[in-house]
Amino acid sequence: MSNEEYSGTLGRIVEYAVHNATDVYRLGFYVGLTSFIMITLFPFYWLLVLAVTPSDQLYQMGVLPESFNPNVFITVFQQYPLHHYIFNSVVLASITVVVCITLGSLAGYAFGRVDFPFKGPLLLVLLAISYFPGIAFLIPLFELLTGSVSVLGVSSPDLYNTPWGMVFPFTMLSLPITIFILTTFYEQIPDGLEDAARVEGTTRLGALFRVIMPLSAPGVVTAAIIVFIGVYREFFFSFIMTDGSPGNWAVLVYGILNFQQQYTTQYNLMAAASLMGIIPIAVLVIFAQDHIVRGLTSGGLKE
Repeated sequence: MSNEEYSGTLGRIVEYAVHNATDVYRLGFYVGLTSFIMITLFPFYWLLVLAVTPSDQLYQMGVLPESFNPNVFITVFQQYPLHHYIFNSVVLASITVVVCITLGSLAGYAFGRVDFPFKGPLLLVLLAISYFPGIAFLIPLFELLTGSVSVLGVSSPDLYNTPWGMVFPFTMLSLPITIFILTTFYEQIPDGLEDAARVEGTTRLGALFRVIMPLSAPGVVTAAIIVFIGVYREFFFSFIMTDGSPGNWAVLVYGILNFQQQYTTQYNLMAAASLMGIIPIAVLVIFAQDHIVRGLTSGGLKE
């Protein structure tokens, strides 16, 4: 193609884009959206292909499975009690959500609606702490929660193989971001609504739970879902605070690692177990997606 032909083609493209800007924007939107969906969903598709491919054909597998073995999703429950591991993860995540929302609401109310010295710097420090990786606290918390720390002759409680040995670090890691999210929402509630409740005889605590939290429901739900997902997929503390038995509150990560043995690794079963473990999160997001969208959008609006 000559330079004149190239310039003419490029000029026509530019002219079309100028006169049909809406169509160009729509095309760019759909191209970007399609690319994002493909990149996001491809790992799940690859897990599905890996799961349904028989173990003796894994090294010859391609983008499309050559064989189909749906019984693998039944096998993962027959070999190990995967449903117990999923149940443990859901229970631990739910307990952490309740603790974080309760404590986070009290702190968020203080930061968002009460004036006190150094409020801004304290909130900034709290937000900075939330970005610390959990592994930075791994060794000190393990020592603390396994009874290895002694102060004035009194040893810390041994919480190994108990739910509280995991709920405590989960709460510690999730609480800063919970406080920050709830503070953002609570400070947007008009003072007149709280004052009206106070006139009726309600205390600050009563106004928080009867007025502030119901009006900030999208933010509360958003914070709860973020905490739930973060705890459900947590690895480090879930792995070191139990011995791997489902009766000792071992979580989903242990159920998946059961298929990795000393001499063999059942990759197709691990993939199937991973897909089954995603189901509770997928169901949660599907039912709460409206609250998530409202929470993420309204959190940045100021009245």
